[in-house]
Amino acid sequence: MSNANGTPAEVPLFELLGGEAGLRKLVDSFYDHMDTDAAWTVLRALHPPELTGSRDKLFWFLCGWTGGPDHFVERFGHPRLRARHLPFAIGVTERDQWLGCMQQALAAQNWPQAMQQRLLAAFFDTADWMRNRAEN
Repeated sequence: MSNANGTPAEVPLFELLGGEAGLRKLVDSFYDHMDTDAAWTVLRALHPPELTGSRDKLFWFLCGWTGGPDHFVERFGHPRLRARHLPFAIGVTERDQWLGCMQQALAAQNWPQAMQQRLLAAFFDTADWMRNRAEN
């Protein structure tokens, strides 16, 4: 694929990940692990008993974040991730559990290892920025 000036066009991350179907699979894997694996109990406790809304919000956000449709913005406006998460005490434990659970979900996808590492690094930056609780 080439752009208008004849140079190769970069394929959006959204497409590399399989579009909406690929992202939905990632999100469902993430929440399935979080809901059933005792390693993520601290993280699970931050979520409502029913996870459908959480699944949808992460899926909608990731669609736009990866260059696909801005489903989240269309529904809720600017993501304002840190502000939206301020009601939840997020420290190193919560950050690390979210990242560990996401790493499991990424490993379950049929994506190249380099892609998984690229995503995990970006997720770390965001998850670390979300911390809002002082550590003891």
